[in-house]
Amino acid sequence: MDFANQTVVVTGGTGALGRAVVGILLDVGARCRVPYVVDAEAASFPYRDRVTLIGQCELTSESDVARLYDGVTDLWASIHIAGGFAMGSVIDTDKAGMLHMVDMNFVTCYLCSRAAVQGFGPSGGRIVNVAARPGVEPRLGAGMTAYAASKAAVAAFTQALAAEVAGRGILVNAVAPSIIDTPANRAAMPNADHAAWPKPEQIAATIAFLASPDNKVTTGGVVPVPGRT
Repeated sequence: MDFANQTVVVTGGTGALGRAVVGILLDVGARCRVPYVVDAEAASFPYRDRVTLIGQCELTSESDVARLYDGVTDLWASIHIAGGFAMGSVIDTDKAGMLHMVDMNFVTCYLCSRAAVQGFGPSGGRIVNVAARPGVEPRLGAGMTAYAASKAAVAAFTQALAAEVAGRGILVNAVAPSIIDTPANRAAMPNADHAAWPKPEQIAATIAFLASPDNKVTTGGVVPVPGRT
């Protein structure tokens, strides 16, 4: 893969999966723009001196999203990892809790995808979203219904947008991981079979290919990356 002289926006880039994606992209020559809200995450970000960090960038805000993409004249790809997770049955999740999941997972993806489509040049570009296994297999979403529904929206949006922009050379895909093998997830589920979970680096490799110029034909896909779960 060759991303030389191309800019890639990576939301959620300071998180576990985001760091793996940014690392791969930098290795293949990309220039990365990474938004953040939490100062501590930016301070510990291992690539902070090799990327453009956009601080205090709330991705549910249209003005902040516009600032993230502003001035980028060579945008090639936009990768949307930012999101959130919350357990909770429908009884335990009120309207505010449901809308919080929708904001974190779908609205951020929608607004950044919109800005990317507006920012791509005549050569087109690539968008990669992050759905989740419960978003494409909703029966796995029992006990996390708002989260599953918000990720299902990401999957549906990905496919609809891919058809909408197909004539412009913009390829739009998503990945749908199961539980990712991160320190936080291991701490939350200490008795799980961690070896079966997909590693951030493994998912990142799939994301990087979908975002690359080497991907010439795959669009509208929601690619399962469940590991052995």
